[in-house]
Amino acid sequence: MDSERKQVAQSPASPASPTPPAAALAGLFAATRRQSLHLVQGLSDADATVQSMDDASPAKWHLAHTTWFLEEFVLGSYAPAYEVRDARFRYLFNSYYEAVGPRHPRPRRGMLTRPSLAEVIAYREHVDAAMARLLEGGLPPAAAQLVELGVHHEQQHQELLLTDLLHLLAQNPLKPAYRPAATAPALCAVQSPGWVASEGGIAGIGHPGGSFNFDCETPRHRALLQPHALSTHLVTNREWMAFMADGGYADARHWLSDGWRTVQAEQWAAPMYWEQRDDAWFQMSLAGEQPVAPEAPVCHISFFEADAYARWAGKRLPTEFEWEAAAARQPVAGNFADSQKYRPQVAAEDAQSPLRQLYGDVWEWTSSPYIAYPGFRTAEGAVGEYNGKFMNGQFVLRGGSCATPAGHARATYRNFFYPHQRWQFMGLRLAEDRA
Repeated sequence: MDSERKQVAQSPASPASPTPPAAALAGLFAATRRQSLHLVQGLSDADATVQSMDDASPAKWHLAHTTWFLEEFVLGSYAPAYEVRDARFRYLFNSYYEAVGPRHPRPRRGMLTRPSLAEVIAYREHVDAAMARLLEGGLPPAAAQLVELGVHHEQQHQELLLTDLLHLLAQNPLKPAYRPAATAPALCAVQSPGWVASEGGIAGIGHPGGSFNFDCETPRHRALLQPHALSTHLVTNREWMAFMADGGYADARHWLSDGWRTVQAEQWAAPMYWEQRDDAWFQMSLAGEQPVAPEAPVCHISFFEADAYARWAGKRLPTEFEWEAAAARQPVAGNFADSQKYRPQVAAEDAQSPLRQLYGDVWEWTSSPYIAYPGFRTAEGAVGEYNGKFMNGQFVLRGGSCATPAGHARATYRNFFYPHQRWQFMGLRLAEDRA
């Protein structure tokens, strides 16, 4: 056993959150590992190897990295008899953990033609067998917490695997489908948007404990909310087309300085994956190229675009605290990855109320920077690099998307991306100030 591996002390999940009973944790672990393999069924070795841009990773790498995470942080500390399958994988599949050691450069993950997809799956089986033995023997609380973190870490990578595959397939002129759509976006009558008002006041923000949460969701604290209102619906493709038709992408008045510079440099004129042919708009999806559904939520837009639209509409983006305070009053239900639609859907008339599509479909940009909550402390050990070191230059998104695993989202969950990024399923909901 490599002695360097015995350096993990504390999980970046909240230490106040109890782990599930042993049997439940083992079941959740096994189901999550099976789901990752389900997501790559039907992919060729080439599909799973190619890297379409620096921000994306190959499907094969996602499978291997989530396995390395368990090997490094769980087996490396709590299974002294564990035998590493291939010591070279520690270099190949480390993502950004400086404390672990050197790693293969992120922009060159697509150069890893070896190991093959089959070899990566064999690596997973080797680690899974060791994990099963460990789980059967009973775990100390610190180890169980790391296993639970490993499950949620893998769920995050399941979503990334899907969004990275979409970006990859979109580069292919054949516009191939990952899988056929389970259903087409439903058609329904256009619903007039409304507003849900709040008088503001002091709101409790952050996870209260009692179940799993990431450290960036804590400590729970109080935030002052001014009177405001949130739109009852997500901004739709039809509404976004009105922004485009009004010259929204060409009018500097709507844009932040960095956003305007990005629009010009990247020549953005529509959301990502949109293409116009014969006066009709099409969008690449995991089911291949599809007509843009006018009443479905707009997606694959950056923070810069979301902010510009809000300014054009005479509104603003919600703060993450306004969003969380509203979300805490609604059940976590929506179009998540388990629907296998993998595309934002049109809001049904009997959808969540009063705020439709609050969860699922698209991640909702907020105006809040991704920074630490008051009293936040980074966990000890290498896993302390999980969240804390990224609290700079990014913005928070809330709610989950059609690629988010069911059960992974919650009112306090904080996703975060750089303001120019848009390959994830990102959309927006408007907010406005009230006197």
